[in-house]
Amino acid sequence: MRKSDFNKLKSIIGNFENAKVLVVGDLILDEFIWGDVSRISPEAPVPVVWVKRESFMPGGASNVANNLSSMGARTYLAGVIGDDERGAILKGELEQKNIDVSGIVVDESRPTTLKTRVVAHHQQVVRIDKEKVGGLSDYTMKRIINNTKNIIEKMDAVIIEDYGKGVITPKLLKEIVPFAKARRKIISVDPKEEHLRYYNGITLITPNNHEASKAVGFEIKDAVTLKKAGAALLKKFKCKIALITLGENGMAVFEKDKPMKHIETVAQDVFDVSGAGDTVIASYTLSLASGANPLQAAHISNCAGGIVVGKVGIAVVTPEELIDRINRERVK
Repeated sequence: MRKSDFNKLKSIIGNFENAKVLVVGDLILDEFIWGDVSRISPEAPVPVVWVKRESFMPGGASNVANNLSSMGARTYLAGVIGDDERGAILKGELEQKNIDVSGIVVDESRPTTLKTRVVAHHQQVVRIDKEKVGGLSDYTMKRIINNTKNIIEKMDAVIIEDYGKGVITPKLLKEIVPFAKARRKIISVDPKEEHLRYYNGITLITPNNHEASKAVGFEIKDAVTLKKAGAALLKKFKCKIALITLGENGMAVFEKDKPMKHIETVAQDVFDVSGAGDTVIASYTLSLASGANPLQAAHISNCAGGIVVGKVGIAVVTPEELIDRINRERVK
């Protein structure tokens, strides 16, 4: 990487603080129980975890918002929580991270989604999910749609995060996607297969290898099928950019009438891939909103993803970490 290229990326990251981004999607509270294992239970062939501490982090769409805020963006969040202790904890965590929660609706009829991970010696032992999956009431959905529309007016970008918990539905998408498009907002989507047909004309779609294969109807198994899949995604969704994440093989960027750009991973030590996709879509979208072209955004988001997989638990990245990692890659 040339010095001038590095300076440009550094300038883009410096613009992060001026960008306004809304995240719409399924809100999750992540609970971590940290401990040590020294023996196997006499009751069953499972480890006994001695608990040392507990912590909470925003998860799901909340983790995307957390990543955006950590990188300096003015961040807004729309979704639903329950009228319970979990919801209060999640809302408090978000407010501490300077995330605007005015778009969040409280629904007394459903619990806040909770994912509990037990971690011992830097390894996840088990995950326990407490949630109610299913459609929201018409009243709750209408409130989320209205909140979202009110916030979109002043945003630079919108990220739609579908974790399959009931917030992202055809009814919501048919309202907010055309609304955001009409106002020329950047629209990024981390998709679920069942809602793919509602994303026509968006800016960015970020499936992983498996999700992209499902979307195009054939398996991605080599460079030839990868290129074919990228072209098919652009055509199918009429999107400007398709970013296929490839795990340890990095990512591939596709734009209409341009050759595929493959970017090798910069991850050095991989401790935990939890939430890495959230970091990638957050950093890519924020880069676009801060003046990056699709390839520059890919370099930044690739470095961001490489940083968080080297941390244990649901992690975020800071502008300083990003600049340092990009500079080290330049020196290499």
